[in-house]
Amino acid sequence: MNTKLEPFRPQRMRLTELPNGAAGRVCELAGQAETCQRLREMGVGESTIIERVSGQGTLLCQISNTRIALSEGAAHLIVVELIRSARA
Repeated sequence: MNTKLEPFRPQRMRLTELPNGAAGRVCELAGQAETCQRLREMGVGESTIIERVSGQGTLLCQISNTRIALSEGAAHLIVVELIRSARA
């Protein structure tokens, strides 16, 4: 019998795939250097906790106590790991 446990790996997805009301930790910015730099300037950097508040196309997200709107294209470049499912 194999008793070796696999390490827990959080589910990774694009921010566009994160359900409304769910939160994720930014793992990677997967775009051109200039675009990634602009996202970092807006507060969306690696290890940032981001919550998807609402939206289709343009997404409304919250970082700390600040809400920002991201285009679908920009949101698609942000890879997150799920840390909290959508609130009921």
